[in-house]
Parts: sequence; structure tokens; C-alpha cells
Amino acid sequence: MSVYNDLIQNLLKMNSKNFPILSLMFLSLVFFSCKKESQDCLLDQEILDMEITMEIERLEDKFYEAKAPGEILYLLEAYPEFAENYLQVGLYGSYEDFANELILSNEDSLMISLYQEVKKEFNDISGLEEDLLVAFKHIKYFFPEFKVPKVYTFVSGFASDIYIDKDILVIGLDYYLPFEHRYQPPDLPQYITKRYQEEYLVPMIVTAISSQFNQTDLSQNSLLAEMIYYGKAYHFTKSMLPCTPDDYIIGYTQEEVTACFDNEVYIWSYFVENDLLYTTNPFEIRKYIGEAPSTDEISPEAPGRLGRWLGWNIVDDYTLNNKVSLPELMLESDTEKIFRRSGYKPRL
Repeated sequence: MSVYNDLIQNLLKMNSKNFPILSLMFLSLVFFSCKKESQDCLLDQEILDMEITMEIERLEDKFYEAKAPGEILYLLEAYPEFAENYLQVGLYGSYEDFANELILSNEDSLMISLYQEVKKEFNDISGLEEDLLVAFKHIKYFFPEFKVPKVYTFVSGFASDIYIDKDILVIGLDYYLPFEHRYQPPDLPQYITKRYQEEYLVPMIVTAISSQFNQTDLSQNSLLAEMIYYGKAYHFTKSMLPCTPDDYIIGYTQEEVTACFDNEVYIWSYFVENDLLYTTNPFEIRKYIGEAPSTDEISPEAPGRLGRWLGWNIVDDYTLNNKVSLPELMLESDTEKIFRRSGYKPRL
């Protein structure tokens, strides 16, 4: 760790209680520059001109407006992948049993109310459809083998937010009601539900799709391997959604993203000083990778999942300093190679 000695000596003078170290003037400048960057962002016309077929089919309407078991049975036959993969009707005694259960659910007053609220909030999903189409075009451009899935929306009763496999993508719209709405996922803490908003939806989907291409060796069971895995996932998402702000990709607030960059030197020094990169202790790894309202080990004000954020920075530097294409990055499984060749240094 001698290569970090000078850095650490400087950092010892810093006080972790000052996280985040922000002045209002600096914060306003950062916000202005972020907004300007978003407004000036231009997508590659060659990618936009690609011809792909995609439309969102609103299955919540068809299933929740069904009045008899026979209508449900018809829908199960019409959408076999949805029935078998998403609804998992095979777990029931028969399709008839499942149809009867679903009719009873449709008559439940709470489910009726939830469905009506979703219809009100998501009456028009043309913006979501357009954003998803652009994302799929980008994925198809970089990965021609990508198969565009059939896309469905549904009201899951807070059973499933996003489901994706090689054939279908199902979006549980009830998870993405406004944060102030009276209906919220009952089993999720508030710090997670804050990012279950429509603006975060397409980035969540693209990040989930990235796992299809993310050839990362996790057999080392180290914190570094986990960091690189998530770093590649976020780099993939940013490449597919280049005009999307980082906060929607990683699920931080804009203030948290700004504070992390403002304190990057200190955050990195903490990982180095405490020899965290190569730890294989799952409890230690979870502190820096797992869901949490904050990373208390560094500061109560530091957001959770800081290991993922650092991994993103390392991967960005690896691609930049080695002129690595996105497909090459996603195929690279050697996390140690990515780290060593990244030349990563905190931004001073």
C-alpha cells in the first residue's frame, strides 16, 4: 500500500464528520452544469435511425377488466410466456384454479383501488415507451445479439417491480407511483422507495439487462470483484442512456452524487487504509455494496452502496485509459486486471 502513502497522509488531516463538504455556491454551480449538460446532450443519430420493433402492451387492463374465469383462461393462452414465467401458473393445481383466484383478486376493493390509481398516474406511457425504445436501440447497436423482449405492464399488487428474461419484460407499474402517493410498496424501507419513481424506471431496466453481458469473475468473493461488477453494470447503463443524469442510474439524489465526488479522496482513502478491497468477509462486503440508508463506517451522511459508486469510477477510468470498447469491457472477467489497468485516482 506504499503507493498510497502520500495520499493517506494528506487525508489524515480531513474530518469525516464534514461529509458532505459543500458550499451553497458550489452546489448551485454543480446543479447548473448538470442541467446544462442534460439539455445539450445529443444522441447518436445513427443509433436513433435503427429499425427495431417494440411496443408496450398494457396487460393490467386486460387482466383486471376480466369478469369471468373463462376470460382469464383466454388471456393465459394468449400470453404463454407471461403466464408461465411471470405469473407462474404452473405452481397452481390447474389453470382453472389460477383463473378463479385471479377473479377473486379482481373483486378485492384494495386491488380495484390500486388499479384505478395506476390507471390515473400512468394514463399516458408514451414517454416511457419512447425512452425504452431508445435504450433498446442502443443495446442492439452495441450488442447485435440482443433480442428485444416483449414488453408488458401490469399491476402486481406489490409482488414484483421488474421481471425480465430473454423473452419478456414485465413492469409492475404499482411500484412506480409517485413517492407522495398513499400506495407504496409495503415491504421496502423509505430510502429505497424514494428511487421507485418513473425517472428511475428505464435506468433500472437497462441495469438489469446488463447482467446478460456482464462477464465478471465473482469467484474471488472479494469486495473489489463486487465493486467491478456493479461498476460495469452502471457503465453499461450510462452508455445506453448517455443523456440520463448519474443520480437516476445509481439511485442517489443529485446532492448525494455531488457530495460523493466532493469527498472522493477521503472515501477512497478509507477503503485503502482499512484494506477493504480484498476482503472476502461477506458482512464487510455488505456494508459497502448492500442496500443501506448510509455508509455509517465512513459517515452517517454518506449514502449507502459506496462500493458500487467507487467501482463505477474505476471502470470508467479503465475504459478511458485503455481505449476499451463497451463489448470488450463487458466480456472482460478479470476484475484484478480492470483495477490495476484503470489507473484510478480520486479526483482532487
